[in-house]
Amino acid sequence: MKVLVFQHVAAEHPGSFRDFMRADGVIWDAVELDEGEAIPALDGYDALMVFGGPMDVWQEEEHPWLVAEKAAIRAWVATGKPYLGVCLGHQLLADALGGKVGLMPRPEVGVTDVSLTQAGQDSVFFTGLPPTFPTLQWHGAAVLKQPEGAKVLAHNDHCAIQALQVGERAFSIQYHVELTDDTVPEWGEITEYRCALEAITGPGGGALLVKAVEEKMPVFRKAAEQLYRNFRATW
Repeated sequence: MKVLVFQHVAAEHPGSFRDFMRADGVIWDAVELDEGEAIPALDGYDALMVFGGPMDVWQEEEHPWLVAEKAAIRAWVATGKPYLGVCLGHQLLADALGGKVGLMPRPEVGVTDVSLTQAGQDSVFFTGLPPTFPTLQWHGAAVLKQPEGAKVLAHNDHCAIQALQVGERAFSIQYHVELTDDTVPEWGEITEYRCALEAITGPGGGALLVKAVEEKMPVFRKAAEQLYRNFRATW
């Protein structure tokens, strides 16, 4: 099995999913789009994973490669092959397929709970996960309207569309599940992420978030493996 990974900043990578794929003997190729790397032919891959980044889906003038990336996502989903989008990858799925993404009145950053909709509880993607669970959030934009035919799988009071399903094998989540011990410190070095965090916590918020994530890491790790296994079952 071969997985194609779209990355938009070096620190936003498959994270803990790398361990799971390695254990499964899955090969994955990362394309660092923000560094000008070209998208390869899609037909050589079994699944596509798209991760986060500090840019927004509408910033095509600042980041022209977004145009090609959205076209690739549309083409990929049209084949019916498995897709997993995380954070920006969630928003890109919605935008590429005709949904609406926009800025939130206030960023959502920190450890917050997310609840499954009935469609989420019925979806294979969330098999084995409880109806409500803690997540790490770090985003200032959100999917405001899902693409036609898409199902909303999860939500919370701050963000109404926390997870999507398109067709049988395309899934996306706004929150982060792929966490490692290095995730929060690394992301805290990214200016846009740090500013979003400090807009809520004030200076020094990074240390508070590191502590909050450390406390929940066993739960996050278990959820990550369960979600990966659920996604893997669709390949």
